[in-house]
Amino acid sequence: MEFKKGIVLSPGFSSLLLESMADGVFTLNDRGNFTSWNPAMKRITGYSSVETIGQPCSLLDFSLCFQKSSPRNIQECGIMQHGRLDGKECFLRHKDGHDIPVLKSARLVLDSKGAVKGIVETVTDLTELEKYRREAEEAKKKLGKIYQFNSIIGKSPAMQHVFSSIKAAASSDATILLQGETGTGKELVAGAIHHNSARSGMPFVSLGCNALSESLLESELFGHIRGSFTGAIRDRTGRFEEAEGGTIFLDEIGEISPYMQVKLLRVLQEREIERVGESKKRKVDIRIIAATNKDLFYLVKKGTFREDLYYRLKVFPIFLPPLRKRREDIPLLIGHFIRIQNRKTKKHIRDVSASSMRILMDYNWPGNVRELENAIEHAFVLCSEPYIDIFDLPIDMRQLAYSPALPDMPASSAPKPIQKRKITRERLIENLKQCGWNKAAVGRRMNLSRITIWKYMKKWDIPLTEPPE
Repeated sequence: MEFKKGIVLSPGFSSLLLESMADGVFTLNDRGNFTSWNPAMKRITGYSSVETIGQPCSLLDFSLCFQKSSPRNIQECGIMQHGRLDGKECFLRHKDGHDIPVLKSARLVLDSKGAVKGIVETVTDLTELEKYRREAEEAKKKLGKIYQFNSIIGKSPAMQHVFSSIKAAASSDATILLQGETGTGKELVAGAIHHNSARSGMPFVSLGCNALSESLLESELFGHIRGSFTGAIRDRTGRFEEAEGGTIFLDEIGEISPYMQVKLLRVLQEREIERVGESKKRKVDIRIIAATNKDLFYLVKKGTFREDLYYRLKVFPIFLPPLRKRREDIPLLIGHFIRIQNRKTKKHIRDVSASSMRILMDYNWPGNVRELENAIEHAFVLCSEPYIDIFDLPIDMRQLAYSPALPDMPASSAPKPIQKRKITRERLIENLKQCGWNKAAVGRRMNLSRITIWKYMKKWDIPLTEPPE
């Protein structure tokens, strides 16, 4: 087989070469009929060599050859005029009838006198690559859906201020410091800033600084070279390099050691890093967003956090209010989480009952929005009615009498236990009539469980079903 003038392969060697290739290779004669077909072509197309030798190239029905679909015969083939085709992405038709994404190249083979001897074509299966492309596209869409500005829930003045800050931060490249209690949504806000910034098409890399030891955190952030420490068997890219062109989110920044504070300060000042075990400096183009649930200024005064790093981080600070400071957002968040759980569980819960809403509005929410989301998920496990009842909520939220006020709340604003009216036989019967003898509905009205209602009915000899009139 002659591929190029001056390079001639023996038939045995060329046959072995074709069989060992991962890419599909086939040859055509000057009439456009298949003359050879390697094993990879069978894997890609489903056709064996017996089924293809002697058949025209149109059998594969390529979707794109020289800017047009597969030609009917060799006279229409563009390679006769152009002599070559390099790396064209297109589709071929599998034996089963479905299309396979491939990368196609072709060369016209001429003899010493310039006459056409045939055509050699290679085909690379792009099925896996196409799958990864789709996954990447889905991930990008998901990222946009999760972090898009409008998905952050809130109508309170405190959240409107946060929204304004996100817009301002997204339009600049300044370092951001997010401050707020655990569960207030700092990573969500960081993602929203990135997604709405000029860096949105580049990576968003997130790392919790409190979960790793000093040495592991250094390796995770800066990367390392092979042999730099025991177990470093290969070079590794760090998170700063992974975020090149994009944004890195460093959560719980107040937890890092003095040594790591110095290393981070150098990154903020010079925008360059050194991998562990390497003296070579590498420039990085990144935007840094840090977050903490601690009072960094207090840590500076205490001497455990560097003052120069503190001021480098808080170029543009954003404070995220705790949920107890924006209670008017609680019904919106509840509705949002109910919709999410309905989609996940295939249930059709409409809302929370009035008594449950009262408890949720009065609760202190030490875990903030994350705790509220978990409470709704907990309720979905128990609830089988259209409305979430008091007894579907976590027990600690029902025991409001034992919930102390948080330090920044005056004692007068601490939640009060629900005051229950005295239960009488007459009042219970009246409620049963109004609720059509639905004991669960009566329980919601009277802040009692269905079992308790049933026990009172047994005690006072009240019929368990509505008596005929």
